[in-house]
Amino acid sequence: MSEADTKLYQPDAETAKSAYVAGMEAYQALVAEAEADYEGYWGRLAKELLSWKQPFTQVLDSSNAPFFKWFADGKLNASYNCLDRNVENGKGDKTAIIFEADGGEVTKVTYKDLLERTCRLANALKAQGVKKGDRVVIYIAMSIDGVAAMQACARIGATHSVVFGGFSAQSLRDRIEDTGAKLIITADHQVRGGKQLPLKAIVDEALSLGGCDSVQKVLVVKRSGAGVAMTEGRDVWMDEALAGQDAVCEPEWVEAEHPLFLLYTSGSTGKPKGVQHSTGGYLLHAALTTKWTFDLKDDDVFWCTADIGWVTGHTYITYGPLALGGTEIVFEGVPTYPDAGRFWKMIQDHKVTVFYTAPTAIRSLIKAAESNEAVHPKSYDLSSLRILGSVGEPINPAAWEWYHQHVGGGRCPIVDTFWQTETGGHMITPLPGATPLVPGSCTLPFPGIQAAVVDETGKEVPWGQGGILVVKKPWPSMIRTIWGDPERFKKSYYPEDFKGQLYLAGDGAIRDAKTGYFTITGRIDDVLNVSGHRMGTMEIESALVSCTELVAEAAVVGRPDDTTGEAICAFVVLKRPRPSGDEAKAIAKQLRDHIAKEIGPIAKPKDIRFGDNLPKTRSGKIMRRLLRSVAKNEAVTQDTSTLENPAILDQLGQAY
Repeated sequence: MSEADTKLYQPDAETAKSAYVAGMEAYQALVAEAEADYEGYWGRLAKELLSWKQPFTQVLDSSNAPFFKWFADGKLNASYNCLDRNVENGKGDKTAIIFEADGGEVTKVTYKDLLERTCRLANALKAQGVKKGDRVVIYIAMSIDGVAAMQACARIGATHSVVFGGFSAQSLRDRIEDTGAKLIITADHQVRGGKQLPLKAIVDEALSLGGCDSVQKVLVVKRSGAGVAMTEGRDVWMDEALAGQDAVCEPEWVEAEHPLFLLYTSGSTGKPKGVQHSTGGYLLHAALTTKWTFDLKDDDVFWCTADIGWVTGHTYITYGPLALGGTEIVFEGVPTYPDAGRFWKMIQDHKVTVFYTAPTAIRSLIKAAESNEAVHPKSYDLSSLRILGSVGEPINPAAWEWYHQHVGGGRCPIVDTFWQTETGGHMITPLPGATPLVPGSCTLPFPGIQAAVVDETGKEVPWGQGGILVVKKPWPSMIRTIWGDPERFKKSYYPEDFKGQLYLAGDGAIRDAKTGYFTITGRIDDVLNVSGHRMGTMEIESALVSCTELVAEAAVVGRPDDTTGEAICAFVVLKRPRPSGDEAKAIAKQLRDHIAKEIGPIAKPKDIRFGDNLPKTRSGKIMRRLLRSVAKNEAVTQDTSTLENPAILDQLGQAY
């Protein structure tokens, strides 16, 4: 982003006047407070936003860096903070969740209802033998049941690990084994786009693969009502487990550092990483970022379209809005069913005021709107909207402008949020009543977050020069460790290259030479970001090579894609002559289906190119940086003198 093409959109006057953080002076005052007294700043906010059973006396414990502890001697309960205190403060009859099912059916749940539902489920979990410190895997679609399951685990001090309903049996098995889960909560099916998709059957397959001996019980929600196999002594219908359970369950008061949840994210080495988040620090940032980034007020209707299987659904559905006593939408379906006007109709029907979605969804809906006026946002009443948000990947300026003009009517600020599973909440983001906006830039760090762009030695680079994104100080909602692998945590996030002093985000970034605004330039490791979902290239390569009857070798890279942000491109060497035409198409389909079974449909390569071999150095290393150029159909300009077989690049450039 050059100074010449920096286009600033000033905050809407009404938003700027009434916002929690009103104007850049207010933003700068918070930044200055954090810089002057870092621990005092976070300590003040933790006391203001959270309810503590036992107040903390120490804010930050750095004695075992980089395993930082926040508010460690304080005790609280996340479910109490999200539910009980809202009921106690007179919000019992306020709508907590407006649930819209795939078919359009709407269910509204008050804070009192959600508290009772959570308590019954918490008591049911205890009756099944779950106690503080146990792990519970939740493999369920978007639903009130999913939110209540997470809250119920938090209520009794069990650590939940939600697995996205699109993941395969093998991926689910790996996560169950790594967590050592005692119990699984699932449903008979999930419903998406008018179709019933199996959940319980996938759980059964995952458990049959071995390595899941820790699992004692499986609770099954009746979503479709269609028959599923039930294993006697292990499987229990949820309604039977809830029958007779008390609607009161006293919260388990846990230490602030108690693991609230584990969430698995792809790593470049193939094995997914179990990101461990604390209770106190995580909940503080969930509440604070929901309040400031979305300027969430008591009369707002907030809609985050993410799935609870991803961190966005944790922070901005299950915890953040509820900790503030907000009203939110939970949506089961897909944005294109029954047609591509679904999002706009829901905003119109529910009078949504704050809308938070992904660039992938925006880009796909742009295409639909341009070809069919009936599903264009202008065909709906979106006047209730006051703030828009973007999450999951950088939003390109053209999509930003369309979103701003056609969805926000040119008046709604867009908060383009940068953060990660590991950060727990927003790290770099505009604040809607303060920050002048630039399309394609996530702008400035959230107050209290000290982000920087550095070179390979950890030295800050001048504004206008690209480098590696880091965070200079620990913050409350940061990842605590990788579950069961503290050495991998240190190596991944506090590498020796930076003397263990800087948090490595894993992304490249550049700061505008004039404004200092951050723009994220992409991953610096071998992790792909497809529609906001992070997947390791090694994970996909391993899945390809596991198709042993066909594949000899495989290499996976990413390339830019107009719809998904990044697309998966696989280069495959078969154990048979290189195919072409219909045979190549048939084998590519077979491999895509295999990957969907091994990892999940989201990991299917968009391109599969077959070659006689792969570009390798004489020492046998695959040159993926050259494959990235080939995937983008660019001329290879890098030095190829170390390649054993440079001619293969021409072949792969033509081979689909």
